[in-house]
Amino acid sequence: MSDFVIATSSTCDLPRTWLDEHNVPFISYSFTINGEPAVDDCKEESRAAIYAGMRKGDILKTSQINKPAYEAFFRDLMKDGKNLLFLDMSEKMSVSFSNCMAAADNIRSEFPEQELYVMDTRCISGGLGFLVKHCVALMEEGKSMDDVIAWAEENKLKIAHRFTVDDLNYLKRGGRVSNASALVGTMLNIKPVLYVPDAGTLDVVKKCIGRKKAVHAICDSVINDLSMVKNTAGMDMIILNADCIQDAEFIRDEVRAAFPDFGEISISSLGVVIGAHCGPGLLTCFYLCNERIAG
Repeated sequence: MSDFVIATSSTCDLPRTWLDEHNVPFISYSFTINGEPAVDDCKEESRAAIYAGMRKGDILKTSQINKPAYEAFFRDLMKDGKNLLFLDMSEKMSVSFSNCMAAADNIRSEFPEQELYVMDTRCISGGLGFLVKHCVALMEEGKSMDDVIAWAEENKLKIAHRFTVDDLNYLKRGGRVSNASALVGTMLNIKPVLYVPDAGTLDVVKKCIGRKKAVHAICDSVINDLSMVKNTAGMDMIILNADCIQDAEFIRDEVRAAFPDFGEISISSLGVVIGAHCGPGLLTCFYLCNERIAG
């Protein structure tokens, strides 16, 4: 049995079934639906219901995790004497990160003989989930916490994140585009293609006219990234979708056709915290590449 625990947050956007199967504890973000409180439980059925509601006009608002909640979460995981590796969203994308770091400092003073390592993953959503899955696999192989941390720090900036959104009004509500840009973009049917650079932010790399062109732009970028990898045999990919499964399956099939020896390509629903800010129709791809590039 390992002498350390790998934990994450619900914004890793992994399915609850996988988290439970691999005994990965997670701290849940909270949110409201039309003012009613809810908790991100990572369940596929919850995500499906929430996106169906958003398409009908439900309004979601997310909340940060406070310091006492992080403290309680860390304390519970360390009380049995194990060390802890905690992986959460990129500091640049998480308003909770400072609360997390402050809580970690307090917990380290309570457990001076144990290690608590909080990583700025520079990843979000399924990119974080991709990192968690690989770290857990190394732990299950018997690797030490130091070995897992070393792998994660070396490879976290090689995890590609590619996104497109369907409705600019969600980005407008989150302050990522102006009212004018959202209005003009909606009128012109502009669909942005986004990616996460090394800094861990979410940047627009291209603007496409129409959903089909945006999905194809993501697919082209994925295939270009993978074509520069020496050996794609057995590689894996996570594709998340917010109620747009056919687009996710299109990318999966195109990658399979281009790289027949590719390994697992999982498709599941986008988590509700990221989904609240980007809306139904968001499509994302996450995989390991040589380096993060915009195009």
